Amino acid sequence: MPFPFIDNLRPLILASASPRRKDLLNQIRIPFRSEVSDVTEEDLCANPQNSACRLAVKKAKEVFINAGGSWILGADTIVAAPNGVPAKEVEDEGPLHILLGKPTDEAEAARMLRLLSGKSHMVVTGFCILEPTGGTAHLEAVTSMVRLKDLTDREIESYVATREPLGKAGGYAIQGIGSFMVSGISGSYTNIVGLPLYELIQALVKIGAIRGFPLSPD
Repeated sequence: MPFPFIDNLRPLILASASPRRKDLLNQIRIPFRSEVSDVTEEDLCANPQNSACRLAVKKAKEVFINAGGSWILGADTIVAAPNGVPAKEVEDEGPLHILLGKPTDEAEAARMLRLLSGKSHMVVTGFCILEPTGGTAHLEAVTSMVRLKDLTDREIESYVATREPLGKAGGYAIQGIGSFMVSGISGSYTNIVGLPLYELIQALVKIGAIRGFPLSPD
């Protein structure tokens, strides 16, 4: 028997407090409410796609404990920096990557920005959709590429002083002040912000969580 569709009476549960993800879901008018997950980013592994998916699943399943009976969306975004710096290097079947989550303070944000300055890096968002009974209906990792300009020490210090980097994967916000440093992207822009909307909508339709898209007004 198919599960009920997502609607205003049975909204999608977003397993995240991220304002960026909330904004993105509001843009496409998917009915939802958010439940905060306490999952941390301490268990990053060598593969950025696997890490992002693992964290997305953990977030969704943690929220399911208290919000079962609804479709649940978990997501996590990770920046995979290029090799060349000895700190936190991990091997991924060839090239070395440095996986960057969210900086915990201004010093860590500045370190991340110096690492990314003048280079291209991957932004990976993993997302997991749980059925109302808790089964995994969809799990996917989406990768985009971002290139940053060469940043001066003053630019890094000034940007970090805005405190925008805190709570942002890789230490910058492409949709905010941090846009000044982005010289180019390849792939999904919304994926870089925190949720790949094209892939998410395709998945919601495919698994029967929504009838189709755009959603019809109630």
